[in-house]
Amino acid sequence: METETVEVDKRYGEEYAGQYVFTEITRIKRLRIIKKYTKYSTSGTVIDSDIAAIDAETIWASLKAQPENEPITLEKLLSEGEGGLPNRLTSLFAKAVNNLNGLAPEEIKNS
Repeated sequence: METETVEVDKRYGEEYAGQYVFTEITRIKRLRIIKKYTKYSTSGTVIDSDIAAIDAETIWASLKAQPENEPITLEKLLSEGEGGLPNRLTSLFAKAVNNLNGLAPEEIKNS
């Protein structure tokens, strides 16, 4: 499986500085994450998808190594406001994970 390493400097906060390693997840894992946060009608059409939660869980599933103080948790990835991660940091992680897993917003919406 492919991996991608992201070096984070102190601009996102000293507690987040360090090296993060992400790996590709399996197709089955990706589909289970999408299904977990997608509501379907009885006919099988998509009613609603929580794209932010899909993104957060995909980042978490792909995260294989982080700094020793373990600043990233699933709860932080899913949190809004004060308890959450800086937006630009989450976007940086999402970009790396999407490159590895081939996730596009259109794919998430249509799954």
